[in-house]
Amino acid sequence: MEYIQGAREPAGEGCLFCDKPNLGDDRAALILARAGKAFAMLNAYPYNPGHLMIAPFRHTAELEGLGEGELRDIDSLFQRSVRALKESTGPDGFNIGMNLGRVAGAGIADHLHWHVVPRWNGDTNFMTVAGETRVLPELLEDTWAKLEPLFER
Repeated sequence: MEYIQGAREPAGEGCLFCDKPNLGDDRAALILARAGKAFAMLNAYPYNPGHLMIAPFRHTAELEGLGEGELRDIDSLFQRSVRALKESTGPDGFNIGMNLGRVAGAGIADHLHWHVVPRWNGDTNFMTVAGETRVLPELLEDTWAKLEPLFER
């Protein structure tokens, strides 16, 4: 309901992936981990519990323009994310990927980001099919509290 009824930023104003790291409160920003050139954060409107996103700090939409340091940090965060999610909730698999460009489905096309979505056998239910929505059994704050310490290992 927060997503449906909540206020939206006008199109073209601000960038989630630029603004959140500068809030000064990683818990409030849902940031789980920072590397030198990239960070991992929970998706505020997840497909499944633990759905997180990885983005470079630098504002760019050009995949081919990422430097080696950015790519290294992003890869490291993929590993840390999968490890933390496996340890905390034991998913049966993952969807990991990105939508590159608005026509490909990117909701925020101007700042590269990847999705890490934990999956469980049977994790779709009638709500997804009939209601075009998902039912999540855990609050974001609880998911953050469970995952954040696991990124520190």
